[in-house]
Amino acid sequence: MELPRSAALAARLEVLPSTGSTNDELIARATGPDPWPHLSVVATDTQTRGRGRLGRTWTAPAGRSLAVSVLLRPGLPLGTLGWLPLLTGLAVARTLAALGGAARLKWPNDVLIGERKACGILAELLPDGSGVVVGVGVNLTLDEGELPVPTATSLALEGLDPDPDALLAGVLGELGSLVDRLAAAGGDAIAAGLRDDVVSACDTIGRAVRVELPSGEVVHGAATGIDGTGRLEVLPDGADAGNALHVAAGDVTHLRY
Repeated sequence: MELPRSAALAARLEVLPSTGSTNDELIARATGPDPWPHLSVVATDTQTRGRGRLGRTWTAPAGRSLAVSVLLRPGLPLGTLGWLPLLTGLAVARTLAALGGAARLKWPNDVLIGERKACGILAELLPDGSGVVVGVGVNLTLDEGELPVPTATSLALEGLDPDPDALLAGVLGELGSLVDRLAAAGGDAIAAGLRDDVVSACDTIGRAVRVELPSGEVVHGAATGIDGTGRLEVLPDGADAGNALHVAAGDVTHLRY
């Protein structure tokens, strides 16, 4: 897999013929004796032990998807780093939109085309807290029979160009600009206008949702917004206005009214 356009945008880029997890590979390079810098990238089209949220696995047929991890070292307070996976999702959605796809965010870590998932995101904090590795998995050329779940899709199925270099270059350009804006505002996503950008691109806002919290508790309600730290605001069914929950982590299902 050749990624010349992406290599010109990344601080460092290593393309692996295959790997268990690009996140693991990049974390090792970010924390080794010669730590890699901000906006470094590890990429492959064959990942065998990819991880999703809540311990789930993510796999795809060899050569049919793009698995990429990006190292982000914005030099911001720990409490602001929760915006980085959301900004990564926004960068992917904008890139897919530029390719002609009707791409939207699903809080907190998916990018949808229509109602179907084209991309998943997993962010992991470096052990020393100096940065975040954000893994992105995009289905490129999977056909209907190869999709992991019926609610997934691929760029090829959506009629979009599945060129991995065009995709990654677009994401890196968008993401670098978004993170620069966050850093310039000292991590204040509201002051930077980034909260509004994410909300406007997020298909979860305004939807009826089912949220399974890490504790196992399940909440049904309406997703009403995203707060200043990136948490999803959910007004539970039957609750009074102003009593929204602020969800930092959870499994969100979009429901039909």
